[in-house]
Formats: sequence, C-alpha cells, structure tokens
Amino acid sequence: MAKSIADNTDVRLKTVLHVLTEGVWSGGSLNAGEVLAEATARVPFSDHEATLLSGGIPRGHKTLTSATAKLVKAGWLVKGRSGWTITEDGMRATVAFPDADSFAAALDAGTPVPADVAIPPAPAPAAAVKAAPAKKAPAKRTPAKKAADAVGKAAKAIEDAIEDAVEPVVKAVRSRKTAPKTAAKAATKATAEAPAVESFPQPEAVAVAGDFNTILGAPENWAPQYDEAQLTLDALDQLWKISTDLPAGSYTFKIALNRSWDENYGAFGTFDGPNHELHHDGGTVTIRYDHRTRDITIN
Repeated sequence: MAKSIADNTDVRLKTVLHVLTEGVWSGGSLNAGEVLAEATARVPFSDHEATLLSGGIPRGHKTLTSATAKLVKAGWLVKGRSGWTITEDGMRATVAFPDADSFAAALDAGTPVPADVAIPPAPAPAAAVKAAPAKKAPAKRTPAKKAADAVGKAAKAIEDAIEDAVEPVVKAVRSRKTAPKTAAKAATKATAEAPAVESFPQPEAVAVAGDFNTILGAPENWAPQYDEAQLTLDALDQLWKISTDLPAGSYTFKIALNRSWDENYGAFGTFDGPNHELHHDGGTVTIRYDHRTRDITIN
C-alpha cells in the first residue's frame, strides 16, 4: 500500500471505480456509504488515517469522501440522489490507467480516457469464485480493520437513524404522564390546544443539505441523511431550526425531509426547485424552515 495519505487516497479512488464496476457486472447496487466502506476495506487505513475525528469518522474516510469530487469532475462518477453511478469513461479509466501512479496523474491532469480503450468485460464465473477468498485478507490488519468497520457501521447507522429518530416534541408532550391531582385540568388544556398543534402534520426529520454540510461536521456535502445536517423542531412556533458558525462566503442548499431526497424544497418553497442561496459575512447564522408554508428564513 502507498505510504502517504495522498497516495493512499488515490489508490482508494481507483478502488471506488472498481467497486462500482463490479456492481455493474453483478447488476447489484451499493449506496455511497457501502461503496466507501468496501474501498477502505480493500485498501485499509494506516494508523494515522484510522484516527477518529469528531463525530467518530476516521481521518482517512473524510479525506476520501472529499477526494471523490475529482472523480465527478473527471466525468467518471455521477453522484445522484439515489446513489453513485459509474460512467462508461469511469469503467474504461480503470483499464486505461492500470496502476496507481498513472491513474492519479491522469485524474489530477484531467487526461481523457483514450478513445480506443474498451469497457472492461465481466470476469468469467470461475475467476470470480477463485478470487473470492482474497477478500478475507484485510481481517488480519487490526488497526485498519477497526476503521473500516467503523465506516461500515456508520453507513448502517445512517439507515437505522430514521427509525430511531426522536419523535416530535408535540407527541412527547401529549404522551407525558400527568399527576393525579392535575389530570383533569391537563386533559382539558390538551384538548383545547390540540387543533392548533395537530392542524399541520410535521415530517419526522428536516435537513439542510448543501455545500456546507462538511463544515457542520458531516462526512460529505449534499447528504441529508447525516445527523449533523438535521434541524430541530421548536414546539412553540412549529418551526424547524439550526444555528451554526459559517465562514464568510456564498453557499447553496435545499431543505430535504426524512433524511432523503424523495421530498425536498428549493427557492420559494418549490418542490425539487432551484437551490437556496446564502451570502454570509461570517459568524453565526440561523436557518428556519416552516413546513406549513415551505418558507425559509435566514438571519
């Protein structure tokens, strides 16, 4: 394995393309977290790369996630709302640039894949069976395996988090036990207030997904599934809110519901609309989302 973090990352980028190519051959599909977990299992982290950053993400995983933008820029990878897809040029690149050095050089220089390079064919079944035992090798590399396991568990946790998400505060208030002496009074008050609270159902989760999610601590940008991107519902004014410190600059984002892109809102509250724009002077910023109107306020 290469020695420096940059070299290791380049090897893993090539491995990402190999993993996605194998998915094309098998007809299966992997989400982004599973692709990254497989790439880091095949090219394990060094002890330094396995160091966990805030949020429990290995240093090497965060570096790799950011570096995948180079694959997108080269036209070898497409990051969509339903997952990652390798392009034909991406599959051909694994053949045109067979070793790590030539692959990294082509990626950094923007070298196009030669037109005469064919798309790699799927291996024969026998070869696939014969190669299978080799995948057990990473298990012997204890520090790296721990980091790879952390990545895999993080990907699984993202899916499980939807089911384990905190229920809306309003529901918690309704289910809270009342002391016997005040039960009748509380029941009357709850009945009176119920229409206002329940007049507009709220989603289970609301995220601000944009090009500053990594600043919030998420492993990647434009990813509504991570905890770091989630807003919190204020039970009093029924607004979803998040406050954070952002460096001065211009940012874009959308509001995505229930940790996916299935339902999202852009500028002017338009479903699947254009991105919101945030031009920030630096410092603390608060983003509020009103699900009743789809309005966004920023201050």
